[in-house]
Amino acid sequence: MFVSAIIAAAGRGTRLGAHGPKQLLEIGGVPMLQRAVDTFIHAARVDEIIVALPPELAVDPPQYLRDRSKPLYIVAGGARRQDSVANAFERVSPAADVVIVHDAARPFATEQLINLTVDAAHESGVAIASLAVHDTVKEAASSRHPGQDPIVERTLPRDRIFLAQTPQAFRRSVLRDAIVLARQTEIDATDEATLAERAGHAVRLVPGEAQNVKITTAEDLRAAGTVSRDEVDRSLIRIGTGYDLHRLVEGRPFTLAGVTIPSARGPLGHSDADVLCHALTDAILGAAALGDIGRHFPDTDERWRGAAGLDLLGRAVALVHDNGFAIVNVDAVVMAERPKLAPHIPAICANLARSLRIDRAAVSVKGKTNEGLGEIGRGEAIACHAVVLLRSSQ
Repeated sequence: MFVSAIIAAAGRGTRLGAHGPKQLLEIGGVPMLQRAVDTFIHAARVDEIIVALPPELAVDPPQYLRDRSKPLYIVAGGARRQDSVANAFERVSPAADVVIVHDAARPFATEQLINLTVDAAHESGVAIASLAVHDTVKEAASSRHPGQDPIVERTLPRDRIFLAQTPQAFRRSVLRDAIVLARQTEIDATDEATLAERAGHAVRLVPGEAQNVKITTAEDLRAAGTVSRDEVDRSLIRIGTGYDLHRLVEGRPFTLAGVTIPSARGPLGHSDADVLCHALTDAILGAAALGDIGRHFPDTDERWRGAAGLDLLGRAVALVHDNGFAIVNVDAVVMAERPKLAPHIPAICANLARSLRIDRAAVSVKGKTNEGLGEIGRGEAIACHAVVLLRSSQ
């Protein structure tokens, strides 16, 4: 299933009273828009992102919207939210099966919530995150004299009242129907689910998240600062370390993260003996408490004979994603007396970023010698130490 995400970020934030677009304001030192975008960058199910910005910002977008680890496109927004989403929809890939629409002003949504709405939309056509109302809800009379307090007209059954959030996910055809309806009529909707409903589609409600607040007022922004300070505790940060060592022998290729480096000797092993990928695989599995590389890819199993390190790493990444974790960043040091690794580091990091499903900027690889000491220093072996940071997406 191909999933496209539209992030509506073309608003002016007039209710917040800011001097510029509110989505550029920082929460805990990170711009609101960047927080929203990063969630979708890290979401394994999302294949591309389209961000609708104010026209003047679309011409020169912030740096954090450039050179990301998955396709990210910028479009100019329109006068209304629905116009901005319509502009972004025109940029959605023809391969898209499901399209998610999310507000940049909701910077605390999680990957779990994205997955929930995507699955429900794929099954039912359209699904939105929502919260059940626990307070008693009153509807005021529509007519009253200016300056007078409103009068209750009726009490609504709260078991039938839900507060709509984003993300909202749609089969591509459903969102197209909603956009066509908006263009053909005078409907002015506050979200795309309303348009889909008017177009005759049943909108499915899935459980939202209490922390998935929308930043509308200055008080919301202050409260969001409190949320961000608690974010580390709430998001269950996990750290994992990995280590691997292989003997170097004549006639074996010298490969790190899919990059073959000219060398008279290469590492010996059951698989391709890629110490970098193996150390990272161990670190990732360890951080998620899922065992080690030997448990999942034992050298007694012929399936893994000659297996590429990037393949094993990709499988480990999928496993931790399935267990509710996303990779934040990695750092590794490869220890070898020769060959020199520095010229190959950019290509190595680019390959790792794709397999790890993270930005290139979140991948660090360093090459070190052993100053002529020990088996590494004598050119008889190669080793790698790796550290990985995971965060819970649940």
